Amino acid sequence: MPENKKFYITTPIYYPSDKLHIGHAYCTVATDAMARYKRLTGCDVMFLTGTDEHGQKIEDKAKAAGVTPQQYVDNIVDGPRGVRDLWKLMNISNDRFIRTTDDYHVAAIQKIFKAMYDKGDIYKGTYKGKYCKDCEAFWTETQLVDGKCPDCGRPVQDAEEEAYFFRLSKYAERIQHLLEDTDFLEPRSRVHEMVNNFIKPGLEDLCVSRTSFKWGVPVDFDPGHVVYVWIDALFNYTTALGFMNDKYHDFDKYWPADVHFVGKEIVRFHSIIWPAMLMSMDMPLPKKVFGHGWLLLDGGKMSKSKGNVVDPYLLAERYGVDALRYFLLREFPFGTDGNFSNEALIGRINTDLANDLGNLVSRTTAMVGKYFGDHLPAVEAADPAMDDELITMAKGLRDAYEGHMEGYAFQNALMEVFKLIGRANKYIDENKPWLLAKDESQKNRLAQVLYNLLECVRISAVLLTPFMPDTCGKIFGQIGAGEELRSWESAKTWGLLPMDAAVNKGENLFPRIDMEKELNELEELEKKPVEAEAPKAEEPKEPEYITIDDFNKVKFVTAKILACEAVPKSSKLLRFTLDCGEAFPRQILSGIHEYYEPEELVGKTVVACTNLKPRKMMGIMSNGMLISAVKEEPDGSEKLHLIMLDDKVPAGYGLC
Repeated sequence: MPENKKFYITTPIYYPSDKLHIGHAYCTVATDAMARYKRLTGCDVMFLTGTDEHGQKIEDKAKAAGVTPQQYVDNIVDGPRGVRDLWKLMNISNDRFIRTTDDYHVAAIQKIFKAMYDKGDIYKGTYKGKYCKDCEAFWTETQLVDGKCPDCGRPVQDAEEEAYFFRLSKYAERIQHLLEDTDFLEPRSRVHEMVNNFIKPGLEDLCVSRTSFKWGVPVDFDPGHVVYVWIDALFNYTTALGFMNDKYHDFDKYWPADVHFVGKEIVRFHSIIWPAMLMSMDMPLPKKVFGHGWLLLDGGKMSKSKGNVVDPYLLAERYGVDALRYFLLREFPFGTDGNFSNEALIGRINTDLANDLGNLVSRTTAMVGKYFGDHLPAVEAADPAMDDELITMAKGLRDAYEGHMEGYAFQNALMEVFKLIGRANKYIDENKPWLLAKDESQKNRLAQVLYNLLECVRISAVLLTPFMPDTCGKIFGQIGAGEELRSWESAKTWGLLPMDAAVNKGENLFPRIDMEKELNELEELEKKPVEAEAPKAEEPKEPEYITIDDFNKVKFVTAKILACEAVPKSSKLLRFTLDCGEAFPRQILSGIHEYYEPEELVGKTVVACTNLKPRKMMGIMSNGMLISAVKEEPDGSEKLHLIMLDDKVPAGYGLC
């Protein structure tokens, strides 16, 4: 793959009318795994996710909660156990996070709306039809199921109001060609549905403004109208790169998107409406829209509107993030529906992760420690009859894996990796290292067998990294594989691990779970889920004050930085030597290297807490803490400033 090839991937932006569920996590984890895979192969990746925050449903929910719509969505997105917290918990590596309430996005949408209006592709009319408030969707009479919304099954209401319309019908022929004659939409099964259900019956022009509610992007040239959901939501993929705004400046670099991952319920909007709007704006189309299936619960789609959701917080915190990530992408083919159950999750953890992967790593590292004292001897004692099948499989794994990943077949890619893991476990039974260990003349052969197992573990861990990044980091540490042995290129080559690599058993990666006991406990836990609830209109609470005695327990003093240097093998830590007005200089470690270079800090006057309990970091004792100011920016990045005082302030002065 060409070095630094650009790759732009997105999730849909999620609607924060309530907390997100496991279905949202499914899509985001899949997107994250693809982004991590592409980074692994050397691509320059842009990974975008975010939230779609306008609309009548949120306006109504905020009113019911006694708060403003902005306060409501702020709590769901940025509040405790909200969207951002969930993505942090799930180890999502998005490069950018967009909220449709962001000022730069709002201003860009107004410009886009006006541009399409000036072109004649948006015109004023009157909307009359059926509207589902819960799904924020308009439907024709023929699209209803038993007179109700075809998505959520809830009643619809008659709607009639002045509105602007987008000339979707104008682009029907071009959209049909796009769908039928290119690979724009996958899986191909979705194409038949889109063409036969929506295009051939005749594309109707699309309502793109509302006057019956106020929570949305105002149409700046026609007060009273707000931009309806799809222009506002869909163009996020471009505004987040700087289109029609000055917030970012990499639109030309990353657009068009390589792939939009979306749930099949919004394929229509992404494969018909979205390309039509881009055509109207004379913009390049995304290369692909991939509509994944639903996670089903008791035979039905998981939905906030239906109220049948599974809390990803509960599962991730109980079983581990990597176990949940693995299950979601291993259990179900990405393009089809899958039935979620706690039994399936626990079964997959026990079978694949505990019995196969965990057992292989644990047995291999334990035997190295037991028989060779954590270092294999640098010897070669190959037995082609016993080794060649395993080695051939390991050498061919990356190519097979790559083919599946490029086709978004995550399940198949994981199955390929676990074929090697399964074969390695069988290799242990075939070679019986415990018997080889009893024969001194077989020590070299024993070392070779264990080395072959370690190499299988290494190659497997490289390819599992996009799915289970933390676990694979632990595995690399256990088998003594440095950074150069964790690369995409290294996964194709056998024998890169040093023969005498340092090996340690480490922790048990995936303990087995007692199925019956766990299901009973889980049932009790799920009765009381922890939710990111909307803020309520409550009386202000009395602040939790501290006393002067509490304050006096913490000793803050001024300190002069005498020396500062980076801690070896750490990308974050700086080691400070400080004059705190004491008899001897004080050593403090601080993880601020990404914000400051050591040489720029020498001689500065800072604030230190000197009665914090000492602790070791990277084997070095830190005796206190430096005080900084920290803030999370709207894009999710963190900004930090070390508190610095006027250099005239002497060292050793207490703060009061």
